[in-house]
Amino acid sequence: MSYSPRRVLVTGGAGFIGSHVANAYLESGDEVWVLDNLSSGRRANIPEGAEFVELDIRDDDVLSLFRKVRFDIVNHHAAQIDVRTSVADPTIDASINLQGLLNLTEAAIDVGTKRFIFVSSGGVVYGEPSTIPTSETAPKMPLSPYGVSKFTGELYLNYYRQVHGLEYAALRYSNVYGPRQDPHGEAGVVAIFSRNLLAQEPLIIFGDGEQTRDYVYVGDIVSANLLVSEIDLDPRGQLDDYAFNVGTGTGTSVNRLADVLELIAGIDSGREHKSARPGELRHSALNADKLRALGWESAFTLEQGLHETYTFIGREMAGAGAS
Repeated sequence: MSYSPRRVLVTGGAGFIGSHVANAYLESGDEVWVLDNLSSGRRANIPEGAEFVELDIRDDDVLSLFRKVRFDIVNHHAAQIDVRTSVADPTIDASINLQGLLNLTEAAIDVGTKRFIFVSSGGVVYGEPSTIPTSETAPKMPLSPYGVSKFTGELYLNYYRQVHGLEYAALRYSNVYGPRQDPHGEAGVVAIFSRNLLAQEPLIIFGDGEQTRDYVYVGDIVSANLLVSEIDLDPRGQLDDYAFNVGTGTGTSVNRLADVLELIAGIDSGREHKSARPGELRHSALNADKLRALGWESAFTLEQGLHETYTFIGREMAGAGAS
């Protein structure tokens, strides 16, 4: 059977995760547009073959773009993702994560977009969960404006589904790491530790280092995006039926992360402990059984993913040093 290419818009496609997702759609034979305002994304990340549109998701020209291309799929990765920024300025967080989302969904409704994929967050929407690994149906108790805006985004999309028939899937990521990762972004500790080791500088650990996170490699995130782009979605479902955790189900401590990276690097540059960050979650890991039942599986072990990431950052730093 011949494959019929889809017109796919990846917002935030010049960023860490979005660029990997955009490339995967291209490799699947789809036509891809990348929309990014380059506030944190990089032109170098945009995959060859994608049509780049430099634009803010809140801009009025978004509707013109949708009417010109008539996208089949919107994959929405553009966002304000820093918890501390959201606490310091909840207004800018809501402007990007909610006003921007509404601008896209209204445009999608206008042109009849078939599916909207929304990046939520499994690390913050559940707050401090009572059960770990945490399933999609766990209580939603976000403890930051960022968590509130991400969960509110799901509520808005469920409204658009019920009232306007917009099919959507929300991916609740755990802590994503991998090549092209920004040290200031999600799971930034992996990039920070890698850079410190390469520079032979001490690893900074906040608190006792026994806080745990569910680290998932970006390649596994990509396969989850491709899967939910195609699965059948029950039109009679409830909010959590359209949400899919993406994680390994295993919590890894900061100390363990440092151990593995030191082993990969063959370097021990020392460690320095600082005061714990106020309000930081102690433990987080996601139950992704629902996504696994659809055929998804985490294909990268922590050691494999960290090796890929460390190697990439090493090449990047060597290239910067040579220029």
